[in-house]
Amino acid sequence: MATIRLISLGCSKNTVDSEVIIGNLQQAEHEILDEHSPKNPQVVIINTCGFIGDAKEESIKYILQAEHLRNKHRTEKLIVMGCLVQRHQDELAHEFPSVDAWFGVHQRDELLAMLSENFEKTDVHTRVLSTPEHYAYLKIAEGCDRSCSFCAIPLIRGKHISRTIEDLVEEATILANKGVREIILISQDVTYYGVDLYGSKKIAELTQKISEVDGIEWVRLNYLYPHQFPMDLLTVMAENPKVCEYIDIPFQHISTRILQSMKRVSTKEETYHLIKTIREKLPNAALRTTLIVGYPGETEEEFEELKTFVNDIKFDRLGVFKYSAEEGTPAFALSDDVSDEVKQERMDEIMEIQHDISLEKNEAKVGKKLRVITDRYEAEYVVGRTMQDSPEVDNEVLILDENEDLELGKFYDVEITEANAFDVIGVIV
Repeated sequence: MATIRLISLGCSKNTVDSEVIIGNLQQAEHEILDEHSPKNPQVVIINTCGFIGDAKEESIKYILQAEHLRNKHRTEKLIVMGCLVQRHQDELAHEFPSVDAWFGVHQRDELLAMLSENFEKTDVHTRVLSTPEHYAYLKIAEGCDRSCSFCAIPLIRGKHISRTIEDLVEEATILANKGVREIILISQDVTYYGVDLYGSKKIAELTQKISEVDGIEWVRLNYLYPHQFPMDLLTVMAENPKVCEYIDIPFQHISTRILQSMKRVSTKEETYHLIKTIREKLPNAALRTTLIVGYPGETEEEFEELKTFVNDIKFDRLGVFKYSAEEGTPAFALSDDVSDEVKQERMDEIMEIQHDISLEKNEAKVGKKLRVITDRYEAEYVVGRTMQDSPEVDNEVLILDENEDLELGKFYDVEITEANAFDVIGVIV
């Protein structure tokens, strides 16, 4: 049996893949080393991301570091897997001849078989969580059937393939029995769940069933596609107190011309109408989005239109990406005519607007009592989140724990006493 270190990069979907691999390796009696272990691993596995340019650069950096450490510590095997390999295996193999094996996103069985003689098939329910033990991501589908012009995910992950409701409820039950209290449903397009298996969108039904698992107190959904949004999901959110009133929709832009070039289907008018409907049905919901600036041909007028959109809607949470030209995508044929300098300026402008919006919304919480789940200790605080906050990407609640008796993974009522732009400070009621 080998000592193994796995380095997981990229999104939460990659995180789940890595957790499954670690779980199956441990089941085969390999020793898994965490990042703080003083031991030198016999095997290093890097699960890469290849979504956009910055992610690719990070993946390459880790491969270079692993090569250096291999020469220093005599690592027996260096294995690279994941999205970047799926897209660029030939080029990578030429560039890094010392890597022992390359595995794409659909070659998990082959990777595990290489390391375990008696391995037969991956058990996706055998996971070792890399998140705090009280929350976990649950990947409900693989791939994507959308054709967004800027996105390489369908090229990497393939078509949308849903897991069955029964299989997902079984995994949620296993997680709950291990102490998980918050389940975060993820896929490339959560709203499309079930179409391939059941002939219609079943995300509302799945969400309801996951919420009925004993021990689960919050169910959160990430990555909701705006076009033909399933309104029955809003009903479940409104009526079920375990389902977080948290709407994470990556609108990407608001200019109808840009949206059409992005192959996003929705128009500006449809986008505003959807947001109006959501806020009518869920007036207390947190609305989160991501935007792309510097898409090919984005004019100053279209960027001003985007700024107006952000000011109009006042999103609770917002992130911005600079457009990255990805080989093989439809937008790659377009002229990437917005300079990186202008892209950066536009990203900074949007985030400045969002800074003020977020500060205003947080200041309105001062004096209010919020239900908070605690995630970690940090300096003199216990750091937690409200129902309106997803881990790692959203605001946090900094709880002054004067008695040092708060437990992680527990729910507390917290009175907010102070607000910053992207977090709030409070005390236990």
